[in-house]
Amino acid sequence: MIIRGKFLPIILITLVFVTACGSDTTRLSNGHTAPKFQLEYLQRGDANFPDDFTGKVVVIRFWADWCPFCETEMRAIEPVYQKYRQQGLVVLALNVRQDRETAAAFVSKLNISYDALLDRDGEVAHAYGVLGLPTTFIIDRDGTLYTKIIGESTPQVFENILDELM
Repeated sequence: MIIRGKFLPIILITLVFVTACGSDTTRLSNGHTAPKFQLEYLQRGDANFPDDFTGKVVVIRFWADWCPFCETEMRAIEPVYQKYRQQGLVVLALNVRQDRETAAAFVSKLNISYDALLDRDGEVAHAYGVLGLPTTFIIDRDGTLYTKIIGESTPQVFENILDELM
């Protein structure tokens, strides 16, 4: 039997949801401790989360250069970062499954001052339960997930959240 017409998209969407529900991807929920990781900075050395960021509010943002919303949103986060960094805000932009050259070329055109890291094999994205890009996690000063943003966001949303945390 060949499935055609209007039923094919419904069947394909159902299959995607069924396989996603059966995956072993972690579902990180608000109030839970954010998973630890060690990743290489794009420009220098390694970052150890949460050890290197004790007492800071950390925005962990997963991205890739092919993501249609990542470029705009990464630029939009910069002024928010500048406004709150003296109060202890750290933004970590984790590139998912791309090489250093690709990530560096993308970041160089953005004019951002926050750090980019390389999640080359996607292990950290997997540990955080990332299913699509962009996905952003906001971690409080105690290393606990305060909230997550799935998909594109605005500077105003980030500011509203940070106003609550700072």
